[in-house]
Amino acid sequence: MGTHDLGGAAAPDFQQAVRTLQTVRLRPEVRLTEVPAPGRIAPYSLAMTADVCSTVDDDEAELATGRFVVLHDPDFPEPWEGSWRVVTFARAELEAETGADPLLGQVGWSWLMDSLRDGGAHFRAEAGTVTRVLSEGFGSLAEDGGTVEIEIRASWTPTDPDLGTHLAAWTDLLSTVAGLPPLPDGVVALPGQRR
Repeated sequence: MGTHDLGGAAAPDFQQAVRTLQTVRLRPEVRLTEVPAPGRIAPYSLAMTADVCSTVDDDEAELATGRFVVLHDPDFPEPWEGSWRVVTFARAELEAETGADPLLGQVGWSWLMDSLRDGGAHFRAEAGTVTRVLSEGFGSLAEDGGTVEIEIRASWTPTDPDLGTHLAAWTDLLSTVAGLPPLPDGVVALPGQRR
């Protein structure tokens, strides 16, 4: 994985944290891609996008998408409450009745918090928003009906450099918003068709 480093050679603790990201086992539906990291927020950074896809009858459909950014600043920026910060985004289309739930924001936030806690990620200073996006088609798009999307934007401060647990928890969140069933402990999903 490449990283963004404003100061020459990357800090050893940042390199170690990046190595923990490389050990994460992903569900076969999750496709992770490294992208250019932001360059001015922190001395060290790394960014990835993820798509959750399903294949049915040889057609691939995107169920959810998101972005996972790791920032590291050894100077401990005060708002972060530490030297690490994870900044994330997750988006998925929902069924209309789910999108109409007045508690959707609270549910979306609890999905994130549960994913982090259940995944063993240690963190503090969490912040974020959950947005419901309602789209309605008109004219030649009227027959397509409306769509409802959920967007979860969040950041938190890992309290240790084992960032692999944070990435795994975030991909669990993406799988949840995509509507995939959770995997029982110790079970690894096999590649295959989802119907």
